[in-house]
Amino acid sequence: MKQSDKQNATCEQELAAIRDSLEVLGGKWKLRIMRHLNNHVDEVNTFKKIQREIEGISAKMLTKELQDLEINLLITRTVRDTKPVSVSYAITSYGLSVFTVNDSLVDWGLKHRQKIK
Repeated sequence: MKQSDKQNATCEQELAAIRDSLEVLGGKWKLRIMRHLNNHVDEVNTFKKIQREIEGISAKMLTKELQDLEINLLITRTVRDTKPVSVSYAITSYGLSVFTVNDSLVDWGLKHRQKIK
């Protein structure tokens, strides 16, 4: 959203935008999955690799979150014609647009941890 669009948005529109953002990115895992994919952009990111490196996520939850991220065009799922078939995931250019928000959350979270120590 351009600055002029933001200035012209009503409170109701801003609240709806926050709701929409949280629906797409909210929860315990989505931003962590996207951060992982962004940090490992030059690697093949298979389901098992993602699950292994994101501590605590179950296979069922990872499946659901990857599907949601793909539906919202934030990641891609590529099926490779190998024996056995392999699937990899990557962040999209649209998904990269989330990182202005994600980076701000990381910065705030690091400061918050220091503050409450």
